[in-house]
Amino acid sequence: MAKKGLWIALAVVAVIAISLYGFFKGTYNDFVALDQQVKSSWSQVENQLQRRYDLIPNLVETVKGYAKQEKDVFIEVTNARSKVGGAGTIPDKIAANNEMSSALSRLLVVVENYPELKSNVNFLKLQDELAGTENRIAVERRRYNEAVQAYNVKIRSFPANLLAGMFGFSPAAFFEAPAAAKTAPAVKF
Repeated sequence: MAKKGLWIALAVVAVIAISLYGFFKGTYNDFVALDQQVKSSWSQVENQLQRRYDLIPNLVETVKGYAKQEKDVFIEVTNARSKVGGAGTIPDKIAANNEMSSALSRLLVVVENYPELKSNVNFLKLQDELAGTENRIAVERRRYNEAVQAYNVKIRSFPANLLAGMFGFSPAAFFEAPAAAKTAPAVKF
């Protein structure tokens, strides 16, 4: 009888051990998969941000030829672009790109004051490319934020949050719009 009880206890311990192993393994692998999804999504955001970063000098040079007196706006765009190039962490990159978006919106307001520039073929082509890039950035930002949301929900859910802390998984940063994006730039003629 004692031998039968020992076998039952061992079977229960084995089932519990296998269940715990499955839980730990599955949860850890989920963390890894979601973390990689966040990183992959961020890479796509960076691809589009790089495309915008590369287009900006051409756009600025085209506008400069028409709007020489708008020096401050060009300096802002150039400074914002250098901040984007120097940002190291994801939160720094997000902040720098939000500043870049604000500077570009001010540049496009300047363009509104120059009707002959708006009809320039080179400018129109660059403006279309920039608009397309901005749309791609918006799509990739949304995908990134969706991946961040899934990851953050997983690492904050019980009991997975206990394992997340043990294995060093921490929340990822969302790519949020800058406060300046809440107000439209003023166009003056």
